[in-house]
Amino acid sequence: MFAGNGSDLASLEYTNKYNPPIDVVVAANNLKEAKQIMGRLGVVFVLGSGTCLGAIRDNALIPWDDDVDLMSVISVNGLTAESMPTIAEAFRHNGFFTRELPGNHSQALQTIKGYVRVTWESMSVIDDTITIYPGIKIPANMLSRPKEIEFLGEKFFVPNPPEEYLRLKYGAGWTSPRKPGAYERDVVEKIPDATLVGRPSTVRVLDHEGNPVADAEVALVGGGRYRTDERGYAEIILPGPDWYALVIKYPGHEEVLYMEELEPDKSYVYRADAASNAASQASGDIGTLGDILSLE
Repeated sequence: MFAGNGSDLASLEYTNKYNPPIDVVVAANNLKEAKQIMGRLGVVFVLGSGTCLGAIRDNALIPWDDDVDLMSVISVNGLTAESMPTIAEAFRHNGFFTRELPGNHSQALQTIKGYVRVTWESMSVIDDTITIYPGIKIPANMLSRPKEIEFLGEKFFVPNPPEEYLRLKYGAGWTSPRKPGAYERDVVEKIPDATLVGRPSTVRVLDHEGNPVADAEVALVGGGRYRTDERGYAEIILPGPDWYALVIKYPGHEEVLYMEELEPDKSYVYRADAASNAASQASGDIGTLGDILSLE
């Protein structure tokens, strides 16, 4: 049972938490409508992530994907960071619920209509490089000089060359379909650790019985690796409020949390039983789920 009416905050929060698979008909309609909206505003975008993967590999939307992904480059065709409110209002005018999400490497606009999210990210270029979620670096000209393809009976742009973008994002095995949730592990395993500058937050790890887990590893993808103390607490360093991927690991258990909305100076709790229950509701692999961490 879905929450909300399909185009409101409750629907957006539900789909972010449980990531139900898209209705491909609704998703195609939302994508085409997004193209019309962005076209009227002169915004150039490319298909990204699973939407690009489906278009290039299958010539179809992937039925177990959880949203439609679009990407643009700030400074291309007059797009600026200040354009976001105007674009958000245009989506709202067409019946979408919208939420703006500032990030460390991009600004994102999450929209939802008919229980299908369309997520649009506008990327900043630093040293001719763009950082795409959850920390993969690609040459900026892949997006600033895109390739046009036929898809769903219309013309869309994709990164150029799309095969190289997909290899960088998903690895050499991108041509072979993976079960829901498996590709997240492929993605995060490719991203090297780094020392991040920021402020601390805490993550407490609880097992399936609700007991604290000592010496569990809490890995911040693209950041550092941290260990829990005897009470199950690990202190992690976050550069700022954003979406992050984490890996929770202890003997007999490993979980990829692919999209968690976190900010410094907060305390979060991970419950292994909550992850399992959410997986049951979403009917998918628990590695695909967001919003498993809750504020303590």
